[in-house]
This record gives sequence, structure tokens and C-alpha cells, in this order.
Amino acid sequence: MSDDIFQGYKGEALEMLKKYNVRVWGQTEIDTTRGQFKGTVLPRSENDDDQHIVVKIITGYNIGIDIKTVTSMKETGYKKANYQIPEKEFPYTPGLPKVKLFGTGGTIASRLDYRTGAVIPAFSPGELYGAVPELADICNLETEKVFAVFSENMGPFQYMSLAKAIKKEIENGVDGIVIGHGTDTLHHTGAALTFMVQNSPVPIVLVGSQRSSDRPSSDAALNLMHAMNTAGNSDIAEVMVCMFGPTSDEYGLLHKGTRVRKMHSSYRSTFRTIGDIPLAMVDRKKITPLHKTYKHRRKDRNVDIYPFFNDKVTMLYYYPGMKPDTLDSLVDNGYKGIIWVGTGLGHVNKEMYPAIERAHAKGVHMFMTLQTIWGYVHMFVYDTGRDMMAKGIIPAGNMLPEVAFIKLGWVLGQTDDPAEVKRMMLTSINDEITEREPYNGYLVYQGGVPEVEEFIHKFRK
Repeated sequence: MSDDIFQGYKGEALEMLKKYNVRVWGQTEIDTTRGQFKGTVLPRSENDDDQHIVVKIITGYNIGIDIKTVTSMKETGYKKANYQIPEKEFPYTPGLPKVKLFGTGGTIASRLDYRTGAVIPAFSPGELYGAVPELADICNLETEKVFAVFSENMGPFQYMSLAKAIKKEIENGVDGIVIGHGTDTLHHTGAALTFMVQNSPVPIVLVGSQRSSDRPSSDAALNLMHAMNTAGNSDIAEVMVCMFGPTSDEYGLLHKGTRVRKMHSSYRSTFRTIGDIPLAMVDRKKITPLHKTYKHRRKDRNVDIYPFFNDKVTMLYYYPGMKPDTLDSLVDNGYKGIIWVGTGLGHVNKEMYPAIERAHAKGVHMFMTLQTIWGYVHMFVYDTGRDMMAKGIIPAGNMLPEVAFIKLGWVLGQTDDPAEVKRMMLTSINDEITEREPYNGYLVYQGGVPEVEEFIHKFRK
């Protein structure tokens, strides 16, 4: 058997496949010291070791089998897989709302690359219809692939480009806009578009998925259906993040773009509204508002676009023992704005004071947010807070650190006047700073204690 049918395999794993005449893409029964496994042998990542054989089992999951446990293998069939979903022209249905989908990349528009074993942004937005035909029952969809990047590669250029593209589509008459986006920085883009696209007459919905489309537990399809329903039919005309509500498939949640954060690396219900409650619940057929106040859909085509950003802004996460040269180096490298992420009510150590004074003297704009995530900055309580305010650090209320970072970059893209920067930063545009947090805006359940376990077992049997 030639080596070209053993894609990515090398060393001992390659010899094992040759020994039993098993090919990549072969349906195979593998007997091991841990039992028998049945599935399709997949190509190996070219960067991986030579001690495992990768198999996609019947459930759709991929497993690695240690060759030291293999006692025998038998190929029972062969069919090379094609993981590319063909694009399909989206059908037009009179009476359904017109929704524009912007594709930027990320897991909601991705597949598994068996060359490297990585998830890559490979689906064009048109292919999403091929994967989720139910979308045709919700809206008339137009698609445009504006970027093909993972969310960690999104930044000011992409934010400003999206804002301009959104303005164009609103003026063209769409009923709503959906943006497919990777989840890692989804909340950053939500904040950026909230500031750059103001007074929109239609919903603007950012959506992603935690698990790629080739996995049985993928949340991509449901998230897309929920987002399309929101964009086409919701009365809430704001920048929102639409993702799973509970870990089940019951409903999704709509989160305000300035009060949302990714809170778990892999759970499908990773996005949470912080310091407030979500805007609404959504499923494939209805939207149920939870928040009492929100901006309503309008029939006009007017929207205000402010596509500005100064990228010489950063966040500085305080830690015990931080040295002044940490701040000095940022100032020396030309940074104009710094979001402090302080401890407790908004604190850093006194050793940083001289560097803070030097930064303030050079015109660096500094604002304080919190590591606690929930709660407000209170710099009047202790003398350290009062000292820092006297040295130029401004408390930013209950603005989330990432939101404050995005907002400061946006503000400094328009003005460098200290008084105006302070005014714009502390003037809430869409609840990035709120007067108070509701009693149910802070919920962190601690497993193990009786009352929480009793509550959880009502839902998790």
C-alpha cells in the first residue's frame, strides 16, 4: 500500500496501519486491550505524534487510540469523506423578513481541517444554508463574506469595516442584520458596534457557536436560527449577542452588546449578561423580552455611524508586586489610553504611584475597572483610591474591562481633550454604565451546598 493513502501518519502508527492493511477513510474495527472500537480512520495532523490512530466513531466524535493497546484491526469498508458543504442559493419567500448575514469566520462557519486537526473558517455564508435549510422558513437571507478570520484576529479595522457595511445594508432596506463571529472576542465586537452603530432602526445580532458544525453537539444551527428570528422579527433594535441560554437546546438568550461576557471556555451556555438580566429569550418561533426597557424597531432607514478607533489603548491587569516600569514601558511606546483592571473596589499598590503620575503628566488617559467583573468601582472608600484619583485615574462605574477598553479606543479615535474624553467615557450610550445592578444581576451558584443542589436537580436529572 502506498504512503499517500496514510495521510499524516508516520512512524509506528504508520507501520501499524500497513501491518493490518487499513487505509485512511477506511471503516475499521479495532480491537484493543480496552475493548473494540468501530469507526472511520481519519487523517492525522502533520504536527502530531506517531503513537495514535484517530477514529471518528459512530456518535460523530473523534477519538485517539494508543497503538500500544491495539491487538488487531480490520477494514470493513472504504469511503473517502467530503466535509465541504456545497453552497445553495437561498430561496425567496414573499412575506418573510429580509435579513443580511455578514460572515467573519469563527466556529459557526467552520469545519475541521484534517491536515492540522484544527478548526478553520472554511464555510462561506452561503454554505450555511446548505447546512441549516430551516433558515429558509424564517427569513429571506442575503449573505456576504466580509472576513474569514478567527475572532482573535478581529480588531479596529474589522470593527470599522463592519460598521460601514451595516450602515449600507440598513439604507438598502434590510429588516435585520446577523454577524457570524468567533466566540472568543464576540463581546469585544458587540461593544465596538454598540458605539460605532448608534440609533439603528433594526436589530443587529452577533452570533457564534462553541462547537464546530461537524460535531454532534454543535450549537451552530440553533444559534443561527435564533439569530435569524431575532434579526427578522424582534422589536429590539440594538446590538445584541445571541447564544445558548441553558446547556440544553431549549432556547437562546439575547444579551446587550455592552453587558455581556464569555464566561466558560467550552460550555455552549458560555455567554452571560453581567450586572443585569438578558434582554430576551428566543427560540425558532418567538422572542420573549425579559428586560423592561430597550430600543424599539423603527420603519425609517436612519442610523448614526461613528467608525473611529485609536489602537494605542491597552488594558493593564494589576497584580500584587507590579513594578512601575510596567506602566512606564507602555507610556514610552506611545500608548494614549490605559484601562486599569484593579483589585477590590479599584486598587493598585502604592509602588505604582510615581509611574501613574508620570503617565498623567504625559497626557495618558487612565480609567479604573474591576477584576471582580460584577460591581462598581468605588475609589472614595479608601485612601488608595482617593490618591489614585488625585493622580489622574478616573473610576469607570460598573463598565466591564473589555467594554471600557473598546470604548476608550473609540473615544480617543475622536478626541484627545481630557475633559471631553472623560465626558464621553462616563456618558452611557447603551447601559455600559448603569445606575444600579438589579438583585438578580449577580448570580454565581456554588455547587455542593444543599440549596443549590436542590435547585440544580430540578433541571438536571
